[in-house]
Amino acid sequence: MKTIDTIIFDLGGVLIDWNPEYVYLDVFNGDRKKMQWFFDEICTTDWNENQDAGYPLDKATEERVAMFPEHEELIRMYYGRWVEMLGDAIQDTVVILEKFIKDPRFKVVALTNWSHETFPIALDRFEFLHWFEGILVSGEEKTRKPFREIYELTLDRFDIKAENSIFIDDNLRNIEAANAMGINGIHFKNAETLKEQLKTFQIHL
Repeated sequence: MKTIDTIIFDLGGVLIDWNPEYVYLDVFNGDRKKMQWFFDEICTTDWNENQDAGYPLDKATEERVAMFPEHEELIRMYYGRWVEMLGDAIQDTVVILEKFIKDPRFKVVALTNWSHETFPIALDRFEFLHWFEGILVSGEEKTRKPFREIYELTLDRFDIKAENSIFIDDNLRNIEAANAMGINGIHFKNAETLKEQLKTFQIHL
């Protein structure tokens, strides 16, 4: 059995609730079909992830408005009302985080896909973000998950041995990339399932 000495947490979807639906579902008067069309065709996941890798929000917005001028107002809302997309802490997972933080057996860090321009807002809002030994923010590094480079940066910066670490992320794509690096990935569903998954590594919370 491997000796686990490091826990790497993703943030959005694991410890922090973030969802553009909090803005756009109201904007689209509850019409999920229209809202989804907008996310699939205009302000797409790929587009947003480019900003997570350090692309300037203002520049990205202006370029998208130039491409889809008829949707200018909706496009400008994406980062203009970003704060409203930031939900609450996922408290059940924060409880798990706190147990790891208090356990001297573990180093606890975070690896997040997040724009360097908006991350300070989260730092101000969520006290638990200051518990980590370190946080690697994709936007600051100009790369993002699932690219190999960001995992290598995380291992090097925090002096982590891949085989002795667990990475917890809600995106299966990111978990598969971590596994390919020799990092032990856990695909996050919810806090209760996470506690069961941790038992596989002889970690009982």
